[in-house]
Amino acid sequence: MFRLLNIEFAASVKYHVWFGTGLIFFSLVHGGSTLFIWTITHHIEEEIWKWQRTGRVYVAGLISLVTGLLMWITSLPQIRRKKFEVFYYTHHLYIVFLVAFLFHAGDRHFYWVLPGMFLFGLDTILRIVQSRSESCILSANLFSCKAIELVLPKDPMLNYAPSSFIFLNIPLVSRFQWHPFSIISSSSVDKHSLSIMMKCEGDWTNSVYNKIEEAANCENKINNIIVRVEGPYGPASVDFLRYDNLFLVAGGIGITPFLSILKELASKNRLKSPKRVQLVFAVRTFQDLNMLLPIASIIFNPIYNLNLKLKVFVTQEKKPSNGTTTLQEFLSQSQVQSIHLGTDEDYSRFPIRGPESFRWLATLVLITVLTFLGFLIGLSHFFIPSEHKNHSEVMKLAASGAMKTAKEKVPSWVPDLIIIVSYVIAISVGGFAATILQRRRKHKEAPRMSKEVVIKPEERNFTELKPIPITEEHEIHIGERPKLEEIMSEFEKNLRGWSSVGVLVCGPESVKEAVASMCRQWPQCFGVEDLRRSRMKMNLNFHSLNFNL
Repeated sequence: MFRLLNIEFAASVKYHVWFGTGLIFFSLVHGGSTLFIWTITHHIEEEIWKWQRTGRVYVAGLISLVTGLLMWITSLPQIRRKKFEVFYYTHHLYIVFLVAFLFHAGDRHFYWVLPGMFLFGLDTILRIVQSRSESCILSANLFSCKAIELVLPKDPMLNYAPSSFIFLNIPLVSRFQWHPFSIISSSSVDKHSLSIMMKCEGDWTNSVYNKIEEAANCENKINNIIVRVEGPYGPASVDFLRYDNLFLVAGGIGITPFLSILKELASKNRLKSPKRVQLVFAVRTFQDLNMLLPIASIIFNPIYNLNLKLKVFVTQEKKPSNGTTTLQEFLSQSQVQSIHLGTDEDYSRFPIRGPESFRWLATLVLITVLTFLGFLIGLSHFFIPSEHKNHSEVMKLAASGAMKTAKEKVPSWVPDLIIIVSYVIAISVGGFAATILQRRRKHKEAPRMSKEVVIKPEERNFTELKPIPITEEHEIHIGERPKLEEIMSEFEKNLRGWSSVGVLVCGPESVKEAVASMCRQWPQCFGVEDLRRSRMKMNLNFHSLNFNL
């Protein structure tokens, strides 16, 4: 649905948090008020443990409420960021939450949320099927700032928009954990490979760094570190190309989506693409500047029809340890450990194929819906039979008020179980159909992949950068934070005529809020003379590329 409606992943996570918090709040009000009334009427012990034959099952409501609260508490940022495993595994209690909700509210109320549940279950099965396909790490670059660049093989027919991301699972580290990472490569440049970058700031990423480092130092070289990939997911189109100019603001590892954007801009000449790009990059230490190495050739070599200017802010250090004074000198002396883990055959053996087509998905949805409806009607007819087959007799009983429907005579949990069984069977059939369709796709593409001429990504020499023929325009500011209004004002002075500016930000929440505030206040934050000039020369369009899990 997000691909169809072009909804960004960051927005979906935000809405999920809002709706989830609202759901738990109103559930707490509903359950808490009921428990309060039972307490003051001294009926709480009598009512709370009842499992009624018909009507609402109160103990199921209590189970749903407690489970929901547990999921909400463990998803708070203070717990989620420090104990991700606790958050991740506890969140799978949604199964208990929804089953208990069904038994408490009954089938009639559950039908209101069933369409969303149906799509969610089908989406989960599709992700499981896709994630069963294995890929491998071709090579890795270990940066001194504890960041890792991983290069994975992909199908040359797979194209993705810059700022896309993938979900990555490495069974060698954890069989069940999946983490999202921005793609830093461009499908216009690298036809046979895909690159991501991660910063080691948690247990999982530190484990990945250590495993790669062990593979490099091991005497018996480790080949084929198996990974599983979901995606790429991201925008359906390259929206940033429609702007005349770009103003990019990144904080720390938030630089990753901009690496793919800059590679896309430098890859080819387009009739319509931004002519000026201002990149503002804020980091804590000088070592963090190593994350610019994948685009060093773009930064220090002139690109036709692209004016790129970079302002770097190092906020928590006063001077670099190696005594360098320019960005080029620092990057040229940076230490990067390059490790080759894959072979030429891995390009065709383990390619990432990406999500399925909309026609494929529509067929799968139709199969699953028909299966669900078929089993729901069939099981209902079998377990909730109609006693009154004679129409005239039914009318007489109805007129006298003596008739009760068959559904009222069976326990209320029977229709609930019918829904659960029909749902599980339909989703299982959908997963089976998805597996068959995916295998057909692999067999169909296998001959083409074996004939493909693999063009490996260029070997990057991180220690040698070509000298710039002119004075370096890129700036390093030490011990200070970026003053966005001043940088934007300077950026505006270099514009010729009116232009649209795409303002893209990725980084900590504080950085995003600062950029959004500047865009809202622009050009009111300046004087009358600047106000007139700004209205004539720039139209700011704010976009956030953040996603926090």
